[in-house]
Amino acid sequence: MKFFAVVFLLVCSNTFMLFAWYSHLKNLPNAPIWQVVLISWGIALFEYMLMVPANRIGNSFLTLSQLKILQEAITLSVFVPFALLYMRRPITWNYLWATFCIIGAVFFIFRE
Repeated sequence: MKFFAVVFLLVCSNTFMLFAWYSHLKNLPNAPIWQVVLISWGIALFEYMLMVPANRIGNSFLTLSQLKILQEAITLSVFVPFALLYMRRPITWNYLWATFCIIGAVFFIFRE
C-alpha cells in the first residue's frame, strides 16, 4: 500500500512540475522572465508539497537509488501525455528509445 501511495504522490508532483517548468513556453512566451520565474515557483510549491512526502514515505522501504529511478520512470510516463496533449508536440521514435532506457534502469535498480 505504501508503494502505491508513493507512486500516486510522484505522479501528482511530476504533473505540477511539468507545468511549472514548461507551460510558460506555451502560455507566456512574451512575459518577462522574472514573472515566469515567480509563476513557476508558485506552481512548484505544490510539487514540493507532494514530492517531499513521497520521498519520506518511499525512503522507508526503497533505497535512494530505487526511489530516484522510480521518479524518473514516472517523469517520463507523465511527460509523454503532457507533451502530446497539452503542448501539442509530436511523439517521435526517440520517446520509445528513451522508454526502453528507463525500463532498463528500473529493471537493474530493482533486481535483487
